[in-house]
Amino acid sequence: MPQHSEAIDTALSKLPVLDVGCGINKFRGAIGLDRSPRTKADIVADLDRFPYPLRDNSFREVRVIHVIEHVGDVIRMMEELHRLLAPNGRVIIVTPHYTDFSSFCDPTHRWHLNSYSLRYFGENHGGFGYYSAARFREISVRVRLLALWRYLGFEFLVNRFPHFRRLWEFYLCYAIRGKVIEWDLQAIKEAGVSSIHDSSSGS
Repeated sequence: MPQHSEAIDTALSKLPVLDVGCGINKFRGAIGLDRSPRTKADIVADLDRFPYPLRDNSFREVRVIHVIEHVGDVIRMMEELHRLLAPNGRVIIVTPHYTDFSSFCDPTHRWHLNSYSLRYFGENHGGFGYYSAARFREISVRVRLLALWRYLGFEFLVNRFPHFRRLWEFYLCYAIRGKVIEWDLQAIKEAGVSSIHDSSSGS
């Protein structure tokens, strides 16, 4: 069993990283995907049109940094990221917390999320797993708070104790406001399994 796991990890390490919505600050060494040709994208495509012109199971990591709040369909995008990731591949998602000023000051933001917004895709989906068959294992979810609350230790409490994070999201976050949510999720899928929706991917 360990040898099998090591073989999977070795194969995974040889796959590239995809930076979705890379803009002009593409992650170093990654393949950039963006809708604008004025960015550092290697592939120009509309992020709201699926499938993206990329093969199934092609990446060890997909980075979605301050992008998911702009797309038209969060569920469909998560399914597409699941399709593109190899088994055990990781997706890194960063987005403003909905209580932060930046979440609402940009008129191109369609979604305002909290740290539980992606639970539909988890193993513990709270009974809402029927929205999608795509599954991700939560490696970590981290909330960054505004500087004052970070210095006073609230950020440590929110991230260290899951029950305190739930209490914070339910009752305290409008006073002790969040800044950014960072998810690290691992694709749960069998080798050779393609997308949730049948599609003919590009090269």
